[in-house]
Amino acid sequence: MKTRVAILGASGYTGLELARLLLRHPAAEITALGTRSEESPHVSEVHPSLTGQLDLRLEPLSAKQLAERADAVFCCLPHAASAEAVAGLLAEGLKVVDLSADYRLRDVAVYEEWYKVTHPDPGRLASAVYGLPELYRDQIKQADLVANPGCYPTSAILALYPLLKAGAISGEGIIVDSKSGVSGAGRTPKPAFHYPECNESLSAYGVGTHRHMPEIDQFLTEAAGNAVEVIFTPHLIPMDRGILSTSYASLAKGTDTGGLLEVLREFYRDEPFVDVIDTLPATKHVAFTNRCHVTARVVRGRAVVVSAIDNLIKGASGAAVQNFNLMFGHDEIAGLI
Repeated sequence: MKTRVAILGASGYTGLELARLLLRHPAAEITALGTRSEESPHVSEVHPSLTGQLDLRLEPLSAKQLAERADAVFCCLPHAASAEAVAGLLAEGLKVVDLSADYRLRDVAVYEEWYKVTHPDPGRLASAVYGLPELYRDQIKQADLVANPGCYPTSAILALYPLLKAGAISGEGIIVDSKSGVSGAGRTPKPAFHYPECNESLSAYGVGTHRHMPEIDQFLTEAAGNAVEVIFTPHLIPMDRGILSTSYASLAKGTDTGGLLEVLREFYRDEPFVDVIDTLPATKHVAFTNRCHVTARVVRGRAVVVSAIDNLIKGASGAAVQNFNLMFGHDEIAGLI
């Protein structure tokens, strides 16, 4: 019997990627598409690439209506709006994978400082499980609410967490330099992402203010066992999709490139979607997949760790499906390979 799933906020890029993945999933059936709009367009009007594949309309559905149609909900709403919806969905007995930032940060004060809003559901921050299976697989299996990681944090945490955990690198002075395709900004039009503005151009943004920085800090602090504050600088690259992160850290103990690679390979030995490679990662090598490619080098006494993911899949919708599989006891790779 297939698990019935709904996608709330289905009009964006993550909603489209979820639909594509779930349509090929052997144990999932898309039964509802939610929207905050009062209009109810057919999915083929919003996502023409799904024409002939999915015969549903995007509807303004209540939590009760979603509970009548689905067993699981992927919530793709903006921050704050998502938490308001999630509280009602959980009250109706649904399991939820939330793709917003609303449940990623454990400290409500940190959330409200960085997102500049009052959290609508602060009491649930302690019980939400961070949806990075490589770190929290067992907890995800038992969870009713999973906070899907941010795309930039996924690329940085997967690269650095094992090395900090093993004491191979120091938590002091870590720099994470990331480049992302334009789809990372979402589907809502913004002047900086119009074709004449971003084509043939490369620009940094959110320097010192990007909201993914405290998320990276939170989990690298966990790995290191003491406070870690990274300098994270994102850049916009004129391509559709993909993230390449190059992270720089001081070595905590004498080691070489082979030693760093050994730590990474041991940590990810049994992981289906993380590949520790000898060559340098590239976004094209992981595009349209749920994979992360990562490698490391020692350069002039410092560690340089490079990772690549598809921001819309391993950085969003693919990770969400991976979490869904764990929550409902499906094969973890179902719909993803």
